[in-house]
Order: sequence, then C-alpha cells, then structure tokens
Amino acid sequence: MNTEQMKQLSGLRLAPYIQVATFLIGKSREGGGNMFRHQLDTMSILIDYKYMDSILLKASLVHDVIEDIPDFNHNILLSIDVDSHAVYDLVLEVTRRHGESKPDFLTRIKEKGSQEAKILKVADRISNMISLGFVNNLDFVARYIAETEKYLLPIAQEVNNDMLREMTDLVASRRKYLNDYSNLERFIIKNTTEV
Repeated sequence: MNTEQMKQLSGLRLAPYIQVATFLIGKSREGGGNMFRHQLDTMSILIDYKYMDSILLKASLVHDVIEDIPDFNHNILLSIDVDSHAVYDLVLEVTRRHGESKPDFLTRIKEKGSQEAKILKVADRISNMISLGFVNNLDFVARYIAETEKYLLPIAQEVNNDMLREMTDLVASRRKYLNDYSNLERFIIKNTTEV
C-alpha cells in the first residue's frame, strides 16, 4: 500500500457503516458463513486489491442490508454522512430487484452497471466463492460455480485482471472440491455395499 492509499484509508469514517452491517449479525448464508462477516470480508478484498474509494468501501460494508433485511429502513443508511446518498445508490445498483431473476440481475450489472458496481460485485463474489468450500449442498455449489463462470468471470475480466485470476483459481478449486467429494462419496457407497 502506498502513502496515498494509506492516507485515503486513514481518513475514512467506517464505524457507522459497520454499525448498520450489524443488522446482519446471526443471519446465515446459503453459501456458508454469516452475512455480517461477509460484509467485512468483501471490504477487505477491495482493500487487498487497493481500492480505497470511500463510497465503494462504505457500500461494501452494507451491500446486503437492503436485500437481506426485511423492511430495512433505508433512511438509516441515508442519514449517516455526506457519502450516504452515493453509498445508497451503489448498494441499490448491486441489489437484486423484486422479481428479478438471478441471470437478469447479473446481466444488468454486466451490461448497465457502473464501474464501481462491477468492482463491488466481483469482490462480493470472491468472498462468496471462498465460503463455498464449507457448503454441503453440492448442487448449490455446482450451480454457483457455473453461474460464476457464465456471469462473473466476464465482469472480472472487464474490471481487474488480478481479481479475475483469483476468481478463476477459486472456480478451479471448487470444481476440484466437487470432484473429490463425489469420488469419496462413490468410494464410501462402493465399500459399504461390499461389506
């Protein structure tokens, strides 16, 4: 991290956004882990890739509250600071709309999303892919990998080659996980039926 990036990061006031993210404490995720930590993980991925934009980092901390908290009072988010309205707009951009299918949602981000929305969505997906190693629902893992390849890899290719490389590696390792698990399952079935 260079001096300018350290200055940008040191000037951020993130605590109020972390407080909003605490609405997600205890909320589990289909992909594994919990929603609160996922918000922090997404932010740390952005920092790891040297994104220090205050709007982007603040939005990463609250990117799931509107979608995942029923009846979330968006005025809480809008009243935090001078960045609130821009943060809210970015969060809305990466929020799946009511009745919007997952493919339509991801296509919308790819075709119409701002650069910041695309970067945030890629960081979000990297965090989600990391959690996939702990999911027991193999059908979900297989679908998620296929979705990542079809929709997210092209977005990552557009925004950041290093993030693309990490996402590609995560896809490969999760495919290996699926294959290894399937082979183990067949081995167990074969050996239990022979006994």
